[in-house]
Amino acid sequence: MADETSIKVSAATRDRLAVLAAEGKTTIRQLVEELTDGRPTQSEYEERASQARAELASLLGTTPSAEAEKKARALLERLGASQDPAAA
Repeated sequence: MADETSIKVSAATRDRLAVLAAEGKTTIRQLVEELTDGRPTQSEYEERASQARAELASLLGTTPSAEAEKKARALLERLGASQDPAAA
């Protein structure tokens, strides 16, 4: 394919990716693509946050305070950590 490239990782990382891919019945390429597709960039995250604020303002007639956003972010981080097997 014309749009392919390569990345350099340590041999240990390559070997671990190969094991993870085999266990998931996929390829290293697909594993890496799933990782990047499932994780937003900082600008994508900021755009989503902006859209969420606009939606809340539309529904509630006001925007959340900085304190409310901080509490919501902390809750989401705790919920995300509870779903991460490595965090257990």
